[in-house]
Amino acid sequence: MSTIKKASVTAAAVGLGLVAVTACSSDSGSKASDSKSVTLVTHDSFNVSKSVLKDFEKTSGYKVRVLEDGDAGQAVNKAILSKGNPQGDVFFGVDNTLLSRALDNDVFASYEAKGADLILPQYRLAGGEKRVTPIDSGDICVNYDKKYFADKKLAPPRTLDDLIKPQYKNLLVTENASTSSPGLGFVLGTAAKYGDDGWESYWKKLKANGVKVVDGWEQAYNEEFSGSAGGKKAKGDRPLVVSYASSPPVEVLYAKPQPKEAPTGVATGTCFRQVEYAGLLKGAKNEKGGKALLDFMISKKFQDDMPLQMFVNPVREAAQTPELFRKFGVTVDKPQTMAPKKIADNREQWVKSWTSLVLK
Repeated sequence: MSTIKKASVTAAAVGLGLVAVTACSSDSGSKASDSKSVTLVTHDSFNVSKSVLKDFEKTSGYKVRVLEDGDAGQAVNKAILSKGNPQGDVFFGVDNTLLSRALDNDVFASYEAKGADLILPQYRLAGGEKRVTPIDSGDICVNYDKKYFADKKLAPPRTLDDLIKPQYKNLLVTENASTSSPGLGFVLGTAAKYGDDGWESYWKKLKANGVKVVDGWEQAYNEEFSGSAGGKKAKGDRPLVVSYASSPPVEVLYAKPQPKEAPTGVATGTCFRQVEYAGLLKGAKNEKGGKALLDFMISKKFQDDMPLQMFVNPVREAAQTPELFRKFGVTVDKPQTMAPKKIADNREQWVKSWTSLVLK
């Protein structure tokens, strides 16, 4: 999913050190594209199976180079700063929380990927927008440490309303909305839930209840969250963290031995739906290769591969999710959502207000 696509949970994969695709450094990105290679600019959470990538390279004749540009928010900002002379050919990882910023800055060229008609209708953009292609979706949600709540004989929170109750004081860590995709998504979820007139009041209560804010997902999940098994640093003491609905399968998949039950749970009443997009960068040195790569990213082979690589949901009709992902992941039936136009019209002011309210 940053993300925050993770984050994508997207960010979850990176939190456990799973990015295996060879990446270019920022200095080499401008040299990466030639007629025999295609460069994908993305956030740190991108991952794909080597066999799937090799299949594309063999079929297309292009060598794929991956340039990781930090968190989703950082990557989008760099793409804007380098517009017209991009670091690569395709950008992947701009999500619905940041999409309008990229579109308004004219970062992408128009291209309708082959197979776009097989993308599920709920993920397609209104107005026939062809500058970006939906690639995956995920839900930004509060995760909880099951052992902590069992030991305390305390029921974990289920909703946003629960998080401001006294029994959960000083338990939640979230990410900075100005620097992190999941952090921003969580704020947008509260704005969707409580409205223009109520979300700030909610955050005043959340701040009074001891919410902790850190810069990004990896710090929140791997350093502050007590339920993480993937961090290199010592576990934190916060049993609630803003992460993704797909984080529990990560904890199961990479645990040795694998547990029969995920050690973390998801508060499904706290979720905000995130959709990630990819687009052909305007001024791409290898436009033909970039188009081929976009076609590949919505192919069934790539879409089937994503769930256990980036821990996100495919957007293509008939794409398959693995049994482990279905068994230990959480289905969010009623996530908070928001129209892209409303996000575009309010995001900057909301982030400014949130920063003033929560961080100062």
